[in-house]
Amino acid sequence: MLEQINESKAYIQQFAKERPVLGIILGSGLGNLAGEITDRTEIPYDQIPHFPPATVEGHSGRLILGKLAGKPVVAMAGRYHYYEGLSMQQVTFPVRVMKALGIETLLISNAAGGMNANFRVGDLMIITDHINLQPEHPLRGPNNIALGPRFPDMSEPYSKSLIAAAKSIAAGKGIPLHEGVYVGVQGPTFETRAEYKFMHIIGGDAVGMSTVPEVIVAIHSGLRVFAMSVITDLGIREEENVITHEEVLAAAKSAEPHLTYIFSELARQL
Repeated sequence: MLEQINESKAYIQQFAKERPVLGIILGSGLGNLAGEITDRTEIPYDQIPHFPPATVEGHSGRLILGKLAGKPVVAMAGRYHYYEGLSMQQVTFPVRVMKALGIETLLISNAAGGMNANFRVGDLMIITDHINLQPEHPLRGPNNIALGPRFPDMSEPYSKSLIAAAKSIAAGKGIPLHEGVYVGVQGPTFETRAEYKFMHIIGGDAVGMSTVPEVIVAIHSGLRVFAMSVITDLGIREEENVITHEEVLAAAKSAEPHLTYIFSELARQL
């Protein structure tokens, strides 16, 4: 894997004007933050060695180099998912490459289903912890100590200092925020009512099909992580609640300005 990481790094560095200090992963319908990145260069995934093409609607499949709030960044406009038929190593490979490029902090966004009765569609939830229900683990297999320890500590996967900073930023702008536990599942089906109830009983506030593998690899790599969910649907209703991907994208778009502001201000404070 190290050889592949270095090949990807070498290709991307041709377009980088300076070392990025911040990495960003943008989830479904949340790609417009890329528009805030100035002096940017965009590289389609299919041009980068060892990057699979993006296949999911709402994920444009571009790596963006530039500046956000004056800080050099590398951003993924679109991510990979295990349900696309990729291995967990492929899903998380871009995190390895961003680390190799020099980032120290990773900001992650996603669209998620709400399981907390206090949530409404369009709300933002800071992820304070997660429950991994994905069927494969991104660190399974031989461990290369050059990439990280065999048994990484996961007691604080989401940086408390970054969470505190985000809460302060939101309060100053009057942006309401929730905090909660994210449950990571395989997908691509949305959850049944019984599954929503089960995941809420075990401690989940929101559920989605991404993020957890990327966070695990980021922690394994020694990165600080902040992650936020946009609540795009509610799985706790008793009435009919048919969920479509189009509705998820629309809800994400409505919440995007607030998420963009918080991410930009976090970048400014680094």
